[in-house]
This record gives sequence, C-alpha cells and structure tokens, in this order.
Amino acid sequence: MSKPARASRLKERVAAGLKRRYRRERGFELAGLGALLVGLLFLAFFFFTLIGDGYKAFRQTVILLDIELPVAEFEVEGLSPQEALEQADYLVMVRDALRARFPEVTERGSLRELFALVSISSSFALRDRVLADPSLVGGSIGLPVFADDDVDMLIKGNLDRDAPVTGRRLTDQQLGWIEVLEAEGRVELAFNKGFFTQGDSRDPEMAGIWGASVGSFYMLLVTLVLSFPLGVAAAIYLEEFAPRNRWTDFIEVNINNLAAVPSVIFGLLGLALFINWFGLPRSAPLVGGLVLTLMTLPVVIISARAALTSVPPSIREAAMGVGASKMQIITHHVLPLAMPGMLTGTIIGMARALGESAPLLMIGMVAFIVDTPASPLDPATALPVQIYLWADSPERAFVERTSAAILMLLLFLLLMNASAILLRRHFERRW
Repeated sequence: MSKPARASRLKERVAAGLKRRYRRERGFELAGLGALLVGLLFLAFFFFTLIGDGYKAFRQTVILLDIELPVAEFEVEGLSPQEALEQADYLVMVRDALRARFPEVTERGSLRELFALVSISSSFALRDRVLADPSLVGGSIGLPVFADDDVDMLIKGNLDRDAPVTGRRLTDQQLGWIEVLEAEGRVELAFNKGFFTQGDSRDPEMAGIWGASVGSFYMLLVTLVLSFPLGVAAAIYLEEFAPRNRWTDFIEVNINNLAAVPSVIFGLLGLALFINWFGLPRSAPLVGGLVLTLMTLPVVIISARAALTSVPPSIREAAMGVGASKMQIITHHVLPLAMPGMLTGTIIGMARALGESAPLLMIGMVAFIVDTPASPLDPATALPVQIYLWADSPERAFVERTSAAILMLLLFLLLMNASAILLRRHFERRW
C-alpha cells in the first residue's frame, strides 16, 4: 500500500475516533443535563405541593356572631368585678348566640351539632375582647370567631359537599346551617394571626408555632454560646499550638468521624449523660442545646481549622518579622482574617442543628407542650419536632399546619445561610 493511501486511512480512522469521542461527550453532557432537569422537576413538585397546602394555613375560617353580654353572667357572689370578668362562662354566651340565630334547633343532638360549628377557642376570643373593654357588658357585639377545623376544611374546598354522609365529617344538617350563614355573609376567610402567636393545641384551628419557635431559639442560643468559643479555641490549639504526633492525629481522626455520626446517636448520648447522669430536666431547651452542641462542635472545629489554614503563611512571617509573639500573631492577624470562614461554618452548623429532630426525640422534646417556655429550663418543643407531631395527627387541618411550619423552617434556614454569606462578604479581606 502506498504511503498516501496509508496516510488517508489514518486520517479517516482519526476522524472516526474524534466523532465517537464527541458523540460520547455529547451523550454524557445530555445525561447530566437530564439528571439536573429531573432533580429540578422533583424540587418544583415538592415546593408546589408544599406551598399549595401550606399557604392555606395562613388564613382561617371565621363566623361572625352577634353575641349578647347580659349583666347577670358577670355578677358572681364573692368575686370582684375583675374576677367575675375573668371567670365568666364565655362559651355559653357564644353558644347562646348560635341558638338565637337558629331558634328552631331544640333537640340535644341537633344542638350538639350546631355548637360544633365553632371552635372552643371562640370563648377565649370573647374573653379577651371583654377584658380589653369592660364597658361592653350589658350590650351585644359582633365578633368573628374561629370555625371548627371541619368547617374550615369545607370552606377552603378540601371537603366535598356533594360526597355521601359517610364520606364526610359534617352532617347534612350542619351543611344546611353553614349555607345559611354563607348566604348572610357571616362566613369568611381571615388572616390566621394565631398561627404565629399561639402554641401547640390538639385542635388544629388553635395550633400555632410560637411555642416551638421560642423553644428552638433557646436551644440555638445555648448551642451558639457553647459551640462557637469551644470550637474556635479547639481549632486554634490544634492548628497553631499542638505538636504533630500520634495523639493529635488520633484527636483529628475522631473529630472528623464525629462530624459524620448520625444525629440520633448524639440524642442517645444526651439522654444517658445529661438526663440520666446529671439529672437535668427532660424536654428542656437547655438539654436540647447541649445535645446540639455535641453534634455541632465537630463541624465548627473543622470549618475553623480550614479557615485558619487558608490564611497565607506570609501573614504569620511578616508579623513574626516585626517582633510579634505567637499569641499576638494569632489574635491580631490570623484570627481576624480567618473569622469570616469561622462564622460561615458556625452558622451552617447552626442551620443544621435547627433542622434536627431525631436527637430531640431521644431527650423527650416530643412531649405535648402548650405553654410558651419562659427560660431554657422550662419544658418546650422545637420547630422540627412540632412538624413531626403535626404530621402524625389524623386531622386533615393539620396537613396545612405541617406544610406551613415546614415553609417557616425553610425560611429560617434560608435566612441563616444568607446571613452566613453576608457576614463572610463583610469581614472578608482580600490579599
């Protein structure tokens, strides 16, 4: 075969090989793009369903009632006027308003169904209104009160009005009363302020995230106060002072391993150490903060060491050249330059701690807590645990609360990550 023929065949083989390689590269690129699109579709579906259910919890069905406040209900022998206002039977007054609107309802079973249209929280709303303005006693007021969670689901379209009686939780008689109230303009959707200002409740229309949010705040406060100084101090010692030997290598390996330990293990450790041994109260934010500190500390140490390592050696050498001591080099030069990375790692670790529920379940923070904690020693729950409790509830209305609480948790996490980026940009120094 002549030399030109061999050269021609060689060029053809090279060209064919290049085509195959480019084809494979395009296939790999399309596969990566397809994986990205699939991930985005799942993420979009997740947020679509989450927001679709969650935004409804920010509005609550209310029923406008004309409530009489007879003086006789507030005259109790042996009680002062203020005590009589506080201890009056406001639920009876609300039910009397319903009975006055539907006077034809007289049977006990029918009255029970009629009273079930409004939430028991209506008595608290009426009580707060009267205590704020005692001059209302003796007259009547128009007061919007929360409807029962089944009525709320019906008004929001989550229950089918045309479904058989066996397939819905409202009777035909209750549907008729609701339609009458709707025709009179007494049923409407209002902003659910109680979702942000109230604690947990077994009744969905009364449940809120404030108690869980305060519990999460106390836990994160304890975690930050303990994990940040301890983590930074440990990182400085390991990176700047500790000799390189088997002992420090053993410590470093264990720190890296602890960062990958499942969070439930830290919960078991906290149960055995802080509750069973030290006798600290169960379901307290202090114990939750200590457990989250154990979980967050390895992350803070690793990120702080990485930030210290990123400081150029020339900074240390220049400070040493002008006569600075080891401590002055660290506190005046190295630490300020490494602080952005340390803050970023700490905030990311805190964001991870905010979303943890498994270790908190181990120390008893799964308990049903209605009151808002006033200190880190009071019984409390946390936002992730609150979401877990609501997701396990059988009532349909808790689905909305669960989705809305997840949205609020995601918002907090987004704010924490955004603050980490802003702090890094604010303190970062370029050289």
